[in-house]
Parts: sequence; structure tokens; C-alpha cells
Amino acid sequence: MCVFSLKDSVPVAGLCPQGAYGVQDSLRSGFTSIKNELLPSHPLELSEKNFQPNQDKMNFSTLRSIQGLHAPLKLQMEYRAARQIQRLPFLQSSNLALDTLRGNDESIGFEDILNDPFQSEMMGEPHIMVEYQLGLL
Repeated sequence: MCVFSLKDSVPVAGLCPQGAYGVQDSLRSGFTSIKNELLPSHPLELSEKNFQPNQDKMNFSTLRSIQGLHAPLKLQMEYRAARQIQRLPFLQSSNLALDTLRGNDESIGFEDILNDPFQSEMMGEPHIMVEYQLGLL
């Protein structure tokens, strides 16, 4: 994957063609999403995008100072295990276990209402997507 950046702008990944002939392979990766091609329109957009990792780092440092090194390591292992639980690649995963570990399961946010997976632009052939993920193609 290559990253393009314009002068005086933030680098954005995913703007280069990924196919063998310079065009995107729609069978394997689905149609292109306009959302991925847009540059950030506001300075706070990157801050909001990195909010959860920054929040996790702050929580881990607080937990380490209170309970020691073992507590954040155990919590990171649980996060990694919860992230590995996925549905098939052509179905959207809700990541309920990860939301429960982070405490986000009881709050309703912007992404819960306006991030409907059925309105997603990602669409593809299920058999091709599973074979691609397993490395058979």
C-alpha cells in the first residue's frame, strides 16, 4: 500500500491503485469508497480518528502506575483476543466483545446511529473474499 500526500496536507493511505495493471481489483477488494479518497477537512478530524488509541494509552499508563506492569499487559492481551474474533470477510462484525472490554457497550455514540453497515459501499463476491483472506488466490 502506498501513501500519497500533497504539499501542506496530511498524508492519506489508500489512494494508489492496487491491481496488477494499475487499476483496482474490484473482485477482491470491492468497489472504491469515496470516503477513503477524501483528505481530512478539519484539523480535529485526525484527533477524533486517533481518540480511542490515545485513550487506551492513557488508561494503560494509569493502570500501570496503580496496579503494576501485569495489569495493562493482561488487558492488551484481552483486547487482542477480542479483535481476532471476526465474522467472514464479507459480513460486518460488531466487535461486541471489544466494546464490552472497553466499556463502550452501554453508551450510544455517533457511530452507533450513523454507521449502518447495510449502507456500506463495501460489496464483493463472498467466495472470492474468503479465498483471498485465506491466501488461496
